[in-house]
Amino acid sequence: MAPHPDDECLGVGGTIALLADQGASVTVLTVAAHLPPLYPEQVHERTLREAAGAHELLGVGDSVFLDHPAVLLADAPAFELNSAVQRVVDAVAPELVFMPFPDRHVDHRRVFEACMVATRPVRGGRGIAAVAMYETLSETFWNAPGAEPQFCPNWTVDITTTVDRKISAYRRYESQVSPFPGPRSAEAVHALALFRGSQAGVAYGEAFQLVRATFSPHLVRAGARPNPEGGDHAGSA
Repeated sequence: MAPHPDDECLGVGGTIALLADQGASVTVLTVAAHLPPLYPEQVHERTLREAAGAHELLGVGDSVFLDHPAVLLADAPAFELNSAVQRVVDAVAPELVFMPFPDRHVDHRRVFEACMVATRPVRGGRGIAAVAMYETLSETFWNAPGAEPQFCPNWTVDITTTVDRKISAYRRYESQVSPFPGPRSAEAVHALALFRGSQAGVAYGEAFQLVRATFSPHLVRAGARPNPEGGDHAGSA
């Protein structure tokens, strides 16, 4: 789930490419668009072209765009926005859902809220194995400590093999990339991936904060290794 074109690349680009390489079908839902009254129509058309190029490079199978004007999601009735996101979730029936962390940008918070509604574990759990929040450069780390929620990652995906594609895909968003040392520069994207990877003992990583995850017991057993003292090691709690 992306509030705007380029958020999916900033937060999940390496993971999207990794999943696509593994044969997964990836759908990107972009909720807000650069539309009037704040943006001229040609800006919207340009970002759509940029998104198409970025998604092709990452291996996205389906790109879904809603027509809510960017920066004005707070004005959209909650039921309307929630229903639009819900329809896409129901149609795709995803196993993994990545959504924005509710950070400084009001659009990010509204999309987060809509995603929380759309991924509620009802109707048999909806078949969603995991829901996780991603960070967005220039927004997530600007929350006020103690006054607003802080991004606390507890899951890192190793994107060492796809980090170059993530950065190349982000560069496709020419209208959104800022020059270094801007927080949305290609150098900053590379630096964050390097930092998140170092936190997890890998070269490059993308960090997520899990909302919920549901795994069947056989998935744990499948990863068990023999215990020389008898039994298997299937984890501890």
